[in-house]
Amino acid sequence: MSSRERILGRVRRALSDVRQDDTPYEQAVSRGYLREHGERSAEQTVDLLAENLADYRAVVHRCTAAELASVIGRLLAERGSKTVLVPPGLDEGWLDGTDVERVADRAESTPHELDRVDSVITGCAVAAAETGTIVLDGSPDQGRRRVTLVPDHHICVVRVPDQVVSSVPQALERLDPARPLTWISGPSATSDIELDRVEGVHGPRTLEVVLVSVPHPPPGPR
Repeated sequence: MSSRERILGRVRRALSDVRQDDTPYEQAVSRGYLREHGERSAEQTVDLLAENLADYRAVVHRCTAAELASVIGRLLAERGSKTVLVPPGLDEGWLDGTDVERVADRAESTPHELDRVDSVITGCAVAAAETGTIVLDGSPDQGRRRVTLVPDHHICVVRVPDQVVSSVPQALERLDPARPLTWISGPSATSDIELDRVEGVHGPRTLEVVLVSVPHPPPGPR
């Protein structure tokens, strides 16, 4: 008998006198909690996201869609980046006018190769304003999870207001749990028992978030 079979046998014996619960999962736990704290306009929700991102020591920038390429070019230049990792589905227009060497997101890239990349640029799946959290789900404009965990500088573009929600419950409704989800609240950081903060332990030391305003097209004729 293997250790696994021995452990499962003990579990079955321990549960042998427990009555079967036929309550559906969605009814088993009361979920009457607030879905968001207070009412906000879309603009106020974006402002709250920016405030909480900055509180987590992310660097927040705002621009229009027409200004996005120049903002990204400026951020790369200020960083002194010579190489930038680009996910396969990233909008090429975001890098118009930049002469930084582009590195492809390849499955065979080693951690050492990724560590030599100066910057990475991605989009995002959704952002939750109340917690200042950005979620990546491995979509083509975000690439593999590790490309945002190894390079030291991450530029993340969030389209506002479309990709911004108030709360985590609202964010979960937009996400596919089967996808590789990465939840980001500021640059990677940890602290020891004396609360000495160290950044860049499990991911980039610098997180720059660009909130780009994407205008909605005017309604068509009825």
